[in-house]
Amino acid sequence: MATARPRRQQRTKPRVTGHSVAAIADVGPIVSSSHLAAGVLPGLSEVEFGLSLAVHAFHRWIVRCMAAAGVPDLSPLEVIVLHSVRHRQRKKKLADLCLVLGIEDTHVISYAVKKLVAAGLVTSIKSGKEKLIGATKAGIEACDRYHAIRERLLTRPVQATGLPEPMLSEMASLLRALSGHYDQAARAAASL
Repeated sequence: MATARPRRQQRTKPRVTGHSVAAIADVGPIVSSSHLAAGVLPGLSEVEFGLSLAVHAFHRWIVRCMAAAGVPDLSPLEVIVLHSVRHRQRKKKLADLCLVLGIEDTHVISYAVKKLVAAGLVTSIKSGKEKLIGATKAGIEACDRYHAIRERLLTRPVQATGLPEPMLSEMASLLRALSGHYDQAARAAASL
């Protein structure tokens, strides 16, 4: 015997009234955690929420862009490490990659490098006590294809918004400065 399917409930569109529009205007800062925004600097909570959204969107973008460039299955960190290794066409020490990328755990970068070596995108050679990592021809070509896709799909549309280049540089500078405050706060929190 067949069982009767439950009936779907009809959805009704929420009605927006003048009162609810006014209530929306009084919501306050756009944050993910109102209890954190209740402190002395609610704007910082807005920055943190925006930063969180931007980080996730950026990670999705770099993984998909690299996949479109012909190198699927890399993690966001592996894409970042590949671009850092390719930077200025010079071999990099593992410790320098960690320093530049702000990553304390060398094993995290070491694992990313091992995956990139296995993929044929970088080489890792021992020089004394240090490992030197360099981009292979395949790694350089992948970065070049990534660059071409980035220019077409991201750079041109961002440029079309009219956002001035100096403002982008200023935002980058501010983010680097904030990262120093977060690093200092993390050190202080570790000592509590």
